[in-house]
Amino acid sequence: QVQLVESGGGLVQAGGSLRLSCAASGRTPSTYVMGWFRQAPGKEREFVAAINWSGGSIDYADSVKGRFTISRDNAKNTVDLQMSSLKPEATAVYYCAAISGPIATLWSEYDYWGQGTQVTVSS
Repeated sequence: QVQLVESGGGLVQAGGSLRLSCAASGRTPSTYVMGWFRQAPGKEREFVAAINWSGGSIDYADSVKGRFTISRDNAKNTVDLQMSSLKPEATAVYYCAAISGPIATLWSEYDYWGQGTQVTVSS
């Protein structure tokens, strides 16, 4: 079992930045691929970014490439999502997720989930 707790959400103006953090605990979380997803009201949960255990393999959704950066610190069992140049359409609940397999972009493939943190971008 892996437990995930997100933090860092909040209200930010368009063009601003926000940093989300996910703290992992439980069974060897440092070996898991970690991902960030988001879900806006009335929409499907969508992939944002993912990083493998070493940080050597990273994937981003096209919509966030060049503006979001995912990173992890295995010593602290944390994974962060630095979000810059935020747009109102980024408003959503952001979820941290973990998978024991390779990087995946489908939410249904992830094994563990946090409770989510709200990000609101005002125009």
